[in-house]
Amino acid sequence: MTLEEGRRVRLAEDLGIGEAVAGEHRAVVGLLSLGAGIEGTVERVDGELPESHEVREYQRLKALFEDYGHTMPTASRERLEAEIAALEPAWAAYRERGKRVTVRVRWDNGFVLDEVHQDVLAPL
Repeated sequence: MTLEEGRRVRLAEDLGIGEAVAGEHRAVVGLLSLGAGIEGTVERVDGELPESHEVREYQRLKALFEDYGHTMPTASRERLEAEIAALEPAWAAYRERGKRVTVRVRWDNGFVLDEVHQDVLAPL
């Protein structure tokens, strides 16, 4: 699922927020939760990294190698393999960082939940 600002979402599972306290001695009287099914609007998408030039170049060269590498002269294929290898660290870093996408959601009841993982949200 691709999340973007303004998209309507539904909470897919219950989320425990924290302890509810009351009184002068701040005694715990319950647990505050957001229940599955609550709906809201994505206000901001965090953690989603745009592809750099190196990442796009890696993808392009890798596709070229996979599709045509077997037909290339040895020297050209080796040069292409070297270019792909040089871009591998940028590709690995992008994949690692790209796994984490968090968002800020304003729920219809007024609560705001920041840095929520996209895995607990369902699109409407």
